[in-house]
Amino acid sequence: MFDQTLGPPVLPPLLNDLRAIVGLDGVLSNPEELLVYECDAYTLEKHLPNAVVLPRSTEEVVSVIKRCGMENLPIIPRGAGTSLSGGVLAVGGGVMIALTRMNKILSVDYRNRRALVEAGCVNAWVTNAVKSKGLFYAPDPSSQSACTIGGNVATNSGGPHTLKYGVTTNHVLGFELVLASGEAVWLGTKPDTGEDVDGYDLRGVVVGSEGMFGVVTRVLVRLERAPKAFKTMLGVFETVDAASQTVSDIISAGIVPGAMEMMDQLITQAVEAAYKFGFPLDAGALLIIELDGLAAGIPRQTERIIEICKKNGSREVRIAKSDEERALLWKSRKRAFGAIGRLSPNYLTQDGVVPRSKLPEIMRFIIETSEKVGLRIPNVFHAGDGNIHPLVLYDERDPDQVRRAVEAGNAILEKCVELGGSVTGEHGIGVEKADFMAKQFSTDDLDAMRTLRRVFDPDSRCNPHKMFPGSKRCSDFAPKKQIAA
Repeated sequence: MFDQTLGPPVLPPLLNDLRAIVGLDGVLSNPEELLVYECDAYTLEKHLPNAVVLPRSTEEVVSVIKRCGMENLPIIPRGAGTSLSGGVLAVGGGVMIALTRMNKILSVDYRNRRALVEAGCVNAWVTNAVKSKGLFYAPDPSSQSACTIGGNVATNSGGPHTLKYGVTTNHVLGFELVLASGEAVWLGTKPDTGEDVDGYDLRGVVVGSEGMFGVVTRVLVRLERAPKAFKTMLGVFETVDAASQTVSDIISAGIVPGAMEMMDQLITQAVEAAYKFGFPLDAGALLIIELDGLAAGIPRQTERIIEICKKNGSREVRIAKSDEERALLWKSRKRAFGAIGRLSPNYLTQDGVVPRSKLPEIMRFIIETSEKVGLRIPNVFHAGDGNIHPLVLYDERDPDQVRRAVEAGNAILEKCVELGGSVTGEHGIGVEKADFMAKQFSTDDLDAMRTLRRVFDPDSRCNPHKMFPGSKRCSDFAPKKQIAA
């Protein structure tokens, strides 16, 4: 915990060679510069890379990887650092390849509804670039104003609207991947011809591999037609149980909203204190429900949803009366994590998944866990697909609170698995949940995953010490030479 040690120093000749590739301003090696890259949004573990390289093209990425390969050094791909599972930590040191300078939208094919973007392109920029043509990019993580497309590919990111539209893998047609050998390959639909690469769906295999197969540099994304109409509602409930039952009942009624997001009382109070949205502070839970599609069918669905909310004891159902009110409501959801600073100096976000029918049970367990460890745990999550995001509040200056926060997070994940769910829906495994893989998968399953990884990266140099049980505590390899500034 809180490991800020620097790995073996990088030799000056290597640094000079890297600067020759990416420019003098494209290599960071001073400890004070590297502090920015010691962790991602999972702050419980911190590891300094030995150097950070900021390439501007695929060609530079290829040259950097080949040069690092001569020293048998690990390479760690990094986007905006919004990952919540320690997916970009430089465990054991290594050279971090930060793709934030590769942030262009290279081309947009409006006729075929697709766009070619660099890996460091911010998620929200894609929709902003095409919305005047009535298009949008569907995956919308809460961090979409900062997170990058390459990072989304790494963890198969989702967001509120994945209930209807699916996660990243459903909207990525193909991408360029630089392997640990330095070879650049294209997987999936080719951007120039629109044809698929022959053979197995290696595109689908790589999505969600958390940078362990190589470095994604360019991505061909699918664009969707923007819905003709929206109806966004806010259901106010006395209890989380009632709101959870409403979610199940809406789906059972054959209605699939664009999104269904829940906020419990504690997170609602934090959001209201920070942003003054007019939320009722005494409500046990708020449920944001958004319908989208053809205007003709939405009024009847709206009526049916209101009936279901009332049947489950909702105090009221507010309907956004304008685009501005709708945007304000979603702003409250997207900013929920930011409001936590009013409640606690630190928080640990979990990312478990349970069947929708088990939402009341897992929420009750989270309350029990909160009482057991003596820490507050507010909740804001994708209720429509059972992807929970409990936020365990703690103060990192108190080691006992850190211990209890980890205990609570582990207990919640174990319960998710027990209920037939998963330990991650969109944040990935990283270093945080590596040991949980043995609880969810058999030894044969994990061996198959390791074997597949070696096909892409035989020496396990790409983003090592992630995902597999025990990997963050034992070295997968030893660098041939030491690395320094």
